[in-house]
Amino acid sequence: MLQKFNPKNADIQIYVGDGLYHRNEAKISVFDSVVQGGDAVWEGLRIYKGSVFMLDRHLNRLLESAHAMAFQNIPTKEEIAHTLYATLNANKMYDDVHVRLTLTRGEKITSGMDPRLNSKGLNLIILPEWKPLVYDNTNGIKVITSSIRRNSPSNLDSKIHHNNLINNILAKIQANFADVDAALMLDLNGFAAELNGSNIFIVKNNALITPFADACLHGITRGFVLELAEQSKIPHKEKNISLTEIYNADEAFATGTWGELTPIKEIDGRAISNKTGSNILSKINAAFDANKAQFLTEIPKSISL
Repeated sequence: MLQKFNPKNADIQIYVGDGLYHRNEAKISVFDSVVQGGDAVWEGLRIYKGSVFMLDRHLNRLLESAHAMAFQNIPTKEEIAHTLYATLNANKMYDDVHVRLTLTRGEKITSGMDPRLNSKGLNLIILPEWKPLVYDNTNGIKVITSSIRRNSPSNLDSKIHHNNLINNILAKIQANFADVDAALMLDLNGFAAELNGSNIFIVKNNALITPFADACLHGITRGFVLELAEQSKIPHKEKNISLTEIYNADEAFATGTWGELTPIKEIDGRAISNKTGSNILSKINAAFDANKAQFLTEIPKSISL
């Protein structure tokens, strides 16, 4: 499903470094670390009816990623949240909004990989857009298996939510050429890791199964789904999942902030056939909607820059 330009986003204001700028004026230096080497961490946030979903968990992951990358003088959660609220208020964005929040190591004094070349401080970028869920959550998506492997912790730990996304982009390119919606990436042992932009779950024998969070991102929505399964007394576990197991699953779905819960209807030309009449995805969806409110942080309308 190809995303398209939304005319509502023509005049959005984006926070970059020290203030708000019209989208046509929102720029970063060619010496910024995210340009020089993808040296940045990021989060995707969704806004529902005047509130931010799972804000605390997203900011915790952002700051843990920044700490793992040895960023210096990292802003606090409160400082980032204040700037986020001010940006949303300036744009009057309170629903059906996706925010790309990026923290870069900042501008270098000269090009190079050495973090000691960064002397101007970190660069915070807050990019809000009017954006609906990106997948068709009613009819589901088609997926292929990518030949591009997901990084293992011995190469680049996926627990760091970093901006080095070339692996995922190459997998998405393969999906595009195959005329499907997404690509499943395997780990170095050939087990399922995640889709190019979301986590994956399957249902088999009335149990919910997802890959170990070794080669995949420990997604916020992924974690929430596991909590909902526990709360709803749905059998669930993390395990190594082979392609054959996915082909023969009763249900399969993807999870992520920008798509919520998305049914997978086909993988590598094999239809996902619900032979047992399982309805675990519908139960999880119902629980997701019923419990969403307790994880919403209201946007204070009084906050500005």
